[in-house]
Amino acid sequence: MADSDWHTNCTLSDIAQRIDAAHSVVILTHVKADGDAVGGSLALVRAIAASRHTSPSGVACPAEAWFTGPLPLWLSAVSRQTKSRSIGATDPLPALDPDLVVIVDTGSRDQLDCLADWAEARAERAIIIDHHRSGDAHLAALRYIDTDAAAVCQTLAPLCASLVGVPSPAQLDESIAEALYLGLATDTGWFKHSNVTPAVMRLAADLLETGVNHERLYQNVEQRDRPARLRLMARALNSLEFALDGACALMSIRQKDFDETGAAPQDVGGLVDIPKTVETVRVSVLLTELGPADKPTTKISMRSKGGPNLIDVNAVAARLGGGGHVQAAGAKLQCPLDEAKARLIEALE
Repeated sequence: MADSDWHTNCTLSDIAQRIDAAHSVVILTHVKADGDAVGGSLALVRAIAASRHTSPSGVACPAEAWFTGPLPLWLSAVSRQTKSRSIGATDPLPALDPDLVVIVDTGSRDQLDCLADWAEARAERAIIIDHHRSGDAHLAALRYIDTDAAAVCQTLAPLCASLVGVPSPAQLDESIAEALYLGLATDTGWFKHSNVTPAVMRLAADLLETGVNHERLYQNVEQRDRPARLRLMARALNSLEFALDGACALMSIRQKDFDETGAAPQDVGGLVDIPKTVETVRVSVLLTELGPADKPTTKISMRSKGGPNLIDVNAVAARLGGGGHVQAAGAKLQCPLDEAKARLIEALE
């Protein structure tokens, strides 16, 4: 369960000072990093490098990002060789023991995957920067939690500006701004979700002022699908069913769907949003079968529409041991997919 003291206990200025004082910094984020997680991690590495007048891709760079689990297919297109590592579940952990650990876009121990124990052992020199409603506060001595932020990159933008000594994100180097824009754009559904606010659009404008190429970034991230993803999408849509008098749409992806289409876990991203185009649907759910048959695990991803009939999927996820946001949340259940579906519908009801 998440800690009861999940709240902010420091300022962005405090965090900037801690980063400035550290000789080495490792940036962690959640397993299966999305645009906000990748963007936030890359932006911080680049900002820290800029503050020390070093290259973010060089050996001398004092910061590096560590990623776990399946990585997005577009990562190489946006990474610009920024110093980072991909660590698999069976890989030996790096020997590096940094002065400071910064965890972005999550505060969940489970979401740190194979790095959970490593991070927990360094909690006294760790900082969490997040925008989710729940987390494990004991993972970091310092925490900055802004649940009103549309993306963690919205919170990181002023921090990056402070680190490099400019008054506004509009004065950031374009490479830092692009990483921040990536997180802001993807976590708002490219500025179409209900979390879009005037502050979000003002920040987006500031980042575009630096020279960020919106069209190129969109093409790199959203228009790189492999044929296997479309075949997997067809399988998901073929499984579509409705519950709660049409208010809930459910799709299922089983292990055989991955095997027979040649798709990878990275190809699942965004599929859960498709059924929201149906007028009656208030919440869309994707259930994904994971793990070996003798130890079945089902991942549940939920997205809801805003408005007067809003379904708080964070509350639903919490009943299942998960969490997230009011309109985007999920959970993992240690049971077969069909059982997970029944438990989910019961929680929704």
